[in-house]
Amino acid sequence: MESRNLGASGLRVPVLSFGAGTFGGSGPLFGAWGNTNAGEARRLVDICLEAGVNLFDTADVYSAGASEEVLGQAIRGRRDAVLISTKMALPTGEGPQDWGTSRARLIRATEQALRRLGTDYIDLLQLHAFDASTPVEEVLSTLDGLIASGKIRYIGVSNFAGWELMKSLATAERHGHPRYVAHQVYYSLAGRDYEWELMPLGADQGVGALVWSPLAWGRLTGKVRRGEPLPAASRLHETAQYGPPVDDEKLYDIVEVLDAVATETGKTVPQIAINWLLGRPTVSSVIIGARNEEQLRQNLGAVGWSLSKEHIERLDAVSAATAPYPYFPYRRQEGFARLNPPIV
Repeated sequence: MESRNLGASGLRVPVLSFGAGTFGGSGPLFGAWGNTNAGEARRLVDICLEAGVNLFDTADVYSAGASEEVLGQAIRGRRDAVLISTKMALPTGEGPQDWGTSRARLIRATEQALRRLGTDYIDLLQLHAFDASTPVEEVLSTLDGLIASGKIRYIGVSNFAGWELMKSLATAERHGHPRYVAHQVYYSLAGRDYEWELMPLGADQGVGALVWSPLAWGRLTGKVRRGEPLPAASRLHETAQYGPPVDDEKLYDIVEVLDAVATETGKTVPQIAINWLLGRPTVSSVIIGARNEEQLRQNLGAVGWSLSKEHIERLDAVSAATAPYPYFPYRRQEGFARLNPPIV
């Protein structure tokens, strides 16, 4: 399993990481993802570690903390062999201190996550969303203190807009606080908005991408096709409204090219979709999920080989989308493009 530095940090992470959203699944969203118990989770962790995948991602809102609890049980006795990433900021209750990234909330949420995970430190703590009600300096100074106390080691964010991330990085530099080294983002062949602003920002500022939902919320599994009904077992029946929007006709075009590339390479549609992401700039790790051993082993097959230049060009072409303003001139007009050459 190849490893890469996470952004401009010294933390080495595997190019594939495991998303524990299926662990302890409950409720309309996470229950549809899966309901992996501690015994099953331990087996999935075993398979990951055998394959060289040692980064496990979770969040306090995943099944009201149950995901963190199950992950903690699954890694018990081998904490030094794994990297733990968890997230906080989204509401976990109705009280005024149950959401956001205020000093009080961050300290309390970190202590609670440590208890659920059964550990005394978190390798990567990410803010699950930007909290516009709390000063950025308060957030960063609190994270600085948590790092100094040894409770967290690296920090990152998830689902930030470009200006939110850049403001945070500038504030950290101005006050001498640790910088965010990771941005957990949605990125897939069916959703390439990450490329307009966040990818150039990550390349310029040394922020590595941890990719969530590389299969476009289950749409790039090879089971969703033009002219065919949604499979009865698809979780899209219950969860489509929670995920990123996808244009159906565009999706079908992409799947047809994926089918063709799969036939030519002998790989599966999900493996090709994940492998394409691993070749994109700023991507440090792609987060894969699995409800069972079969799904996990298939996703692990996305590494150890490379798509040909011709296959990449076909996938690039079919998944390309018109950039929104102010980005489209830089892709359409020679003068703009000369000022801003593409990221490679």
